[in-house]
Amino acid sequence: MLSNKRFGMKHIKAGEFKARCLSIIEQIAKSHEPVIITRYGKPLVRIEPVNTDKDADDKPLKGMATYIGDIVSPVDEDWEAAR
Repeated sequence: MLSNKRFGMKHIKAGEFKARCLSIIEQIAKSHEPVIITRYGKPLVRIEPVNTDKDADDKPLKGMATYIGDIVSPVDEDWEAAR
């Protein structure tokens, strides 16, 4: 069973997670709360549900850049590397 909050959120021992991982994953998905897996009382990893609203955007940088002028045509200047 998931322990009370520790390290600021729920936690579970690694051995217990190993034995019940599928049911724990389902519980995390339903509660939308991350869980920390511990070993010898020290935090190892954090498991958190996927934020479908955030992860659904396949172009996260779309609209973030602007360009002015022609970015395809060659430049009229002589480059030092071309010499």
